[in-house]
Amino acid sequence: MRVLFLTQVIPWPPDAGAKVRAYYTIKHLSRHHEITLVSFVRHEEGPHAFAHLHTLCSSVHTVLMKRSWVSDWWYFGRSVTSRKPFLLMRDQRRAMERVIEGVVVRGGPFDVIHADQLYMAPYALFARALAGNRSRTILDQHNAVFRIPERLAQTEASVLRRVVLRAEARKLCRHEVTLCNSFDHVVWVTALDCQALANHGLVGQESSRGAVIPIATEPPELTSSKLASHTAESHRRRVTFLGGLHWPPNAEGVSWFIETVWPMVKKAVPDALLTIIGRRPSRPAKGDGGASIEYAGHVDNLDPYLRSTAVFVVPLLSGGGMRVKILDAWGWALPVVSTSVGAEGLMFVDGHNGLLADTSATFTSAVTKVLRDPVLAARLGAAGRRTVEDHYDWRKTYAAWDEVYGCAFSSSFPTCPA
Repeated sequence: MRVLFLTQVIPWPPDAGAKVRAYYTIKHLSRHHEITLVSFVRHEEGPHAFAHLHTLCSSVHTVLMKRSWVSDWWYFGRSVTSRKPFLLMRDQRRAMERVIEGVVVRGGPFDVIHADQLYMAPYALFARALAGNRSRTILDQHNAVFRIPERLAQTEASVLRRVVLRAEARKLCRHEVTLCNSFDHVVWVTALDCQALANHGLVGQESSRGAVIPIATEPPELTSSKLASHTAESHRRRVTFLGGLHWPPNAEGVSWFIETVWPMVKKAVPDALLTIIGRRPSRPAKGDGGASIEYAGHVDNLDPYLRSTAVFVVPLLSGGGMRVKILDAWGWALPVVSTSVGAEGLMFVDGHNGLLADTSATFTSAVTKVLRDPVLAARLGAAGRRTVEDHYDWRKTYAAWDEVYGCAFSSSFPTCPA
């Protein structure tokens, strides 16, 4: 089939959850279909990304995403006085519509228009209308997006911010249901997200309009020398968090960990070192850990950090979808300690391939236990590695996309379980 694939972030390198999902989906689909990619790009993304994607796609078209505090406040003000959610309004660009218009008019017709994430859903419907509604549409829902501000509101101390977040969640929920119902097919990362929207008016989740395909990655090859190196270097007792702090759930979770968990971990294990990897916010996370906290920022090569990690933490209190960071940790056979929210949507079994903890005391206990018990750490890490190999390797898991595309022009479609 000829596929128009729309993404909010350029899907190379696959160094963030959204990029991982889009990249490996494109890599699988390109085996059987002709892909035309249209994507937003940021200033820092270089030509090497386009060169690589051209090996998978017949053509790649990009639109520069310009964001600023001024424009964000402008869209926020418009959102406050309307029924439209801020998170969708701020990414609506006429430049993207012009590029899509040119691609559809000159390069059409397309058999399938594939929207990656909710943010690209309006553009997919725009492209379908340009094509005279002859293309079938597929929406890949990475999250039930409304749950993110909804959950952030539950832990927000500021009354004003809480009101704003709840209003945004209500607006997002209405638009999310409407957009999902406008697509021929919706693919979900987790059944939990599907059910969350089904509770608010989503139709067809048990008929022929929904399917669940988890995010999958490509686990690194762990040779015996790599594993030996990992075992030797992890004596540093490095506790690692991976995730951009520009994303509110990550920033919230790291602040909670530094303020309420880390002081108790340091008291129990004085030589522990907390390493925070990912894009940083304009101000550091709350809390003062002194020399025991290392802000690594964005890292091109994670291997040296993961190789010396003794325990991988996911202290998230809000969010949705799947945490690809846990797949990264499992791929490296690292023991993981996570909140229930952080492990949501994954085949995460407490005590088997990780430890679950939802309070400061239990999180401290779990991290300390892993740091002190190398046998437990090795057992959890090995089980996590088996989990990612069996269930989250794109080379196995993404065969499910063939069924989705095979059913795109038939009356049947894989069901989304309640």
